[in-house]
Amino acid sequence: MAANRFWASFSKESVITLYTPFIVSLGSGNLKLDAFAHFVAQDVQFLKCFAQAYELAEDCADDDDARLCIVELRKRVLKELKHHASFVQEWDLDLSKETTPDPATTKYTNFVLATASGKVEGIKGPGELATPFEKTKIAAYTLIAMAPYLRLNAFLGKELMVVNGDQHPYKKWIDKYSSETYQAALLQTEDVLDKLSVSLTGEELDIMQKLYHQALKLEMEFFIAQPVDQQTVLPLSKQHNSADHRLMCFSDFDLTCTVVDSSAILAEIAIVTAPKSDQSQPPESQSQIARMSSADLRNTWEVLSREYTEEFEQSTENVLANQKAEGFDYEGLKKALEQLSEFEKRANMRVIESNVLKGLNVEDIKRAGERLILHDGCMGFFQSVTNDQSLNANVHVLSYCWCADLIRSSFSSGGIHTMHIHANEFEYEDSLSTGDIIKKIETPIDKLQAFTGILKNSDQTDKTNLTIYTGDSVGDLLCLLEADIGIVIGSSSSLRKIATHFGVSFVPLFPALIKKQREHVEGSVFSWNRLSGFLYTVTSWAEVRSLIVGF
Repeated sequence: MAANRFWASFSKESVITLYTPFIVSLGSGNLKLDAFAHFVAQDVQFLKCFAQAYELAEDCADDDDARLCIVELRKRVLKELKHHASFVQEWDLDLSKETTPDPATTKYTNFVLATASGKVEGIKGPGELATPFEKTKIAAYTLIAMAPYLRLNAFLGKELMVVNGDQHPYKKWIDKYSSETYQAALLQTEDVLDKLSVSLTGEELDIMQKLYHQALKLEMEFFIAQPVDQQTVLPLSKQHNSADHRLMCFSDFDLTCTVVDSSAILAEIAIVTAPKSDQSQPPESQSQIARMSSADLRNTWEVLSREYTEEFEQSTENVLANQKAEGFDYEGLKKALEQLSEFEKRANMRVIESNVLKGLNVEDIKRAGERLILHDGCMGFFQSVTNDQSLNANVHVLSYCWCADLIRSSFSSGGIHTMHIHANEFEYEDSLSTGDIIKKIETPIDKLQAFTGILKNSDQTDKTNLTIYTGDSVGDLLCLLEADIGIVIGSSSSLRKIATHFGVSFVPLFPALIKKQREHVEGSVFSWNRLSGFLYTVTSWAEVRSLIVGF
């Protein structure tokens, strides 16, 4: 199914729509009625546009069955318009002042009508189309331009249904978009699209995908643009007064930011740049730092990796063998991670003694950093935080990474030069690594000491700190809990096992925000509590950005 496939490709992007002030306020139930009335009025503009677009698509469809299905889809839209009239009646909404479409509404509706009129790059208008097949393409393009509206509404409805009960003031709206009836309308639209697109070429399907993506972004922009005249829990930047507050953003690096652990990257640099086993090495006096062959390096690295994994698993089992805490036990967790710290130190010492990190050129490391693949949205988040002078944000990366140059070059490649990097460093002789590591952060305790030290220094000013820590591993646990807002990204099983053993609870960020918005009293300040025993979970950096910076 084309539309289903397109949604699968772009659905991750749509998650940020949940984090709009409008959706969070709507989901909490405390959205002001005027804002809801404005939203319903704008939605009416969409439905009127879609009714017109379906009529144009019907004229273009060559297949009789497809044409009949489009007629049914148009009838559904007209029925939905009547349904909106029931919203107006039930909530006694006054839409008389809401007759003008917003810019975001106009942008999407104009896009749909332009597509239905054949104004798609690379194709003729309906009046110039010579064959029924060419007209059918217009019908397919028209429906694909409307499909994201249905998909996104269904997605939002289902997400809001999960976090709300029967007493929700906007339950009727949530029920409608999470209903089986609405899902049936969505599937019917996608079935018609399949019929219309079955004979399209690969190039024409690519056009459909581009239209779908553009339409999805326009629908997301519509929700982002919805006005909310009340205090909202997000974005944090909106509540932030740089004269009185300081935003302290902390993050781990390996696998929190990166797709691949930096230790593997550094090992690969060593292996690729090392001499082959059949090559004679130059004399020590000429080569400055003697190195083992690439084959020996690879074998040594495999042994080190296997030993690390086995000892980590054993250390984790030892921690979990102790009695499970009845409630949140921070001190117990800290003691357990102190034991784990000894394992991390031994592992690093084995790496140093093996000489696998010997002879790496600093320029090779920097180039690797520039090409390092970060998770989607990670670089954009840090760019937005560091470039926004009004935030007055302090951004720190705390990492076990053996070589801070790798981290610095990675973020510098994205134009980020004001980030504070706290990590281990290579020792160099004439730009070549000696194999030794200047140890700064090796363990969970080292991370915690760095974290608390940074905060202690910032406390010397008269500004109030709001601390946010984002991490993915056991090594981040103490900092995550010490921060005002601890955000776990990814799905580390070892982190969850150890954390839950000591009474830590994990809460998906979106429902947590709904709850906080619901409990908020207008005029009061949103508060976040460190050492609460609760950590918030996300699946992407887009969610972190939506919480802190917004759109």
